[in-house]
Amino acid sequence: MSGLKKLCAALLSAGLALCAVCGLSGCASLTGGKRIVRISHAQSETHPEHLGLLAFKEYIEERLGDKYEIQIYPNELLGGAQRAIELTQTGAIDFVVAGTANLENFADVYEVFSMPYLFTSEETYHEVMNDTEYMESVYESTNEAGFRVLTWYNAGTRSFYAKKAIHTPDDLKGLKMRVQQSPASVNMANAFGAAASPMSFGEVYTAIQQGVIDGAENNELALTNNKHGEVAKYYSYNMHQMVPDMLIGNLRFLEGLSEEEYAIFRDAALLSTEQEMQFWDEQAEEAKAIAQDQMGVEFIEVDVQAFKDKVSSVQQEMLDENPHIQKLYDHIQEVNTRHTQEG
Repeated sequence: MSGLKKLCAALLSAGLALCAVCGLSGCASLTGGKRIVRISHAQSETHPEHLGLLAFKEYIEERLGDKYEIQIYPNELLGGAQRAIELTQTGAIDFVVAGTANLENFADVYEVFSMPYLFTSEETYHEVMNDTEYMESVYESTNEAGFRVLTWYNAGTRSFYAKKAIHTPDDLKGLKMRVQQSPASVNMANAFGAAASPMSFGEVYTAIQQGVIDGAENNELALTNNKHGEVAKYYSYNMHQMVPDMLIGNLRFLEGLSEEEYAIFRDAALLSTEQEMQFWDEQAEEAKAIAQDQMGVEFIEVDVQAFKDKVSSVQQEMLDENPHIQKLYDHIQEVNTRHTQEG
């Protein structure tokens, strides 16, 4: 994060913290009686998640515009995911979009999504995440922490990209690879033979550029939206994870809504997911073309099974160490099996 960006984030965070101390109604009185609803996320204004959040904003303001004004802060303007989650816990901001890796410290069940090769296909992944009735029990697991997930966003399939080509797991040996700030993700990268380097997403570009790390793991949009393709020219489709991002809301705010208001916010969240998924499919293909044709990124098809074999013991190790993920893991395997039999 640049010095100016850090300064802006610090000033905004200080102001938001003051709102939390003074009381939300006090802040509302400064905006003509409307309650300002603040949402933080790490992506650019053209990213599918931002576009989904614009649909969230529009839906709510069309129905409750006399009461609520939705303000969206992209590009980690309010700080990295962990900081924004803390602000959401206190009520200084109301919503944040963060990956499940950021939620592992608050509810052990979310660790399951860091498991390599958890889903056998995108169809399984989407079916599990779109089962809102089942996922509600997972979303409620963070109530004690002061927030709750309202919906999920597709963040694609994660693969490795680096300054050097990665064709086999052996090519990862000794490479310093950025992973999400999650113990499970660290263990996974180390099992591949890499040297896991957890850090904030906003720091990745500079870290690769300066040689602090050799590469990272993410989806194709990271190459273009976040310009990682300028500093990492090889993207290898080993497809080790499908990790959703989550729209997280302050629990006190959500429970303070009337039944009608909550229904509108919930419907807006589901609509934002539909919109985000549509934009995701369009932008993922576009990002690959741009990265390849304009940024000179080489996309490498690999033997995925070789990578699976390298981390074959990680799933069982995670299940042994964290019994809280067993129920959700079993549910996902049932869906995996059904899709495999049908396919």
